Amino acid sequence: MLIETARLWADLGFYSLNGKEEFHIHGVTGPDEYTAIVNNNAFTNMMARENLRYAVESLELMQKKRPEGFKALAHDTDLQPEEIDEWRKAAKHMYIPYDEEAGIHPQDDGFLKKEIWDFENTPTDKYPLLLNYHPLVIYRFQVIKQADVVMAMFLLGHEFSWEQKKRNYDYYDPLTTGDSSLSASVYSILALELDYLDRALELIRYAAWMDLADVGGNVKDGAHIASMGGTWMTVVYGLAGMRDFGGRISFNPKSLPHVEEVRFPLTVRGQMFEVNIGKDSVKYSLKKGDGLTIYHGDREIKLSKDKPHKVMKLVNKV
Repeated sequence: MLIETARLWADLGFYSLNGKEEFHIHGVTGPDEYTAIVNNNAFTNMMARENLRYAVESLELMQKKRPEGFKALAHDTDLQPEEIDEWRKAAKHMYIPYDEEAGIHPQDDGFLKKEIWDFENTPTDKYPLLLNYHPLVIYRFQVIKQADVVMAMFLLGHEFSWEQKKRNYDYYDPLTTGDSSLSASVYSILALELDYLDRALELIRYAAWMDLADVGGNVKDGAHIASMGGTWMTVVYGLAGMRDFGGRISFNPKSLPHVEEVRFPLTVRGQMFEVNIGKDSVKYSLKKGDGLTIYHGDREIKLSKDKPHKVMKLVNKV
């Protein structure tokens, strides 16, 4: 799968003719359905870069650790050595949109050149916009349906500084309509990471009540299953601050007003443990398994049967 997806990106992209060795991907649509067919969608380029990097790293590791298996894989997929070099080069030179003046990552090459949607004079009964305006109208404006750059900051948070996350979030949150039930959870996770606790609580409630309170007025047509998954994510990735970058499982728990306790189990690499977040402390307890290393912020914790849990203060900032 990694080989075929890496081939897709290598085939889809191209090197610019502007004198710079930059790998561009044009004519795509990112997660945001209110912005279509653009050049260099930041989310797409970042995920493509991650895919290419991971393909190269995985194949190089396989070649080193399991050379016979690598040979068989190369034979089955007709993998050529120059392909791996091509993917490495494309990842290295992947163009990631960034506006120095604004200090943010534009959603795509043309996003910041568009007029901002007139939110102030848009009546509430005109939302969701896609049911009241033609897509060709919506596409002309800076207005967002689903988390896009903010989604990239969640999935690839190690690629951004805290200041970049804050500037990007501050720019894109006001442009996001909430027309999609999928955005609230992702925005709440980043809001918690940035200590925007009031905004996070607002978004968590929106996600949790999507079906229970029939927020969209369409629960008669079925439950929002993806939104339910997003609500789970607000707890695990938001309140508990779990991240998995490079196989390192870390937690940066936060507490919210009126939330007395959060507790959930997780299974990682065959080891089951429980996270219990109180008002001022968090407990990690190994339930099944021989041992697992996790991190509380930057502090390493070795969970084992002999050391079933740790209790420590919450982390103030991710």
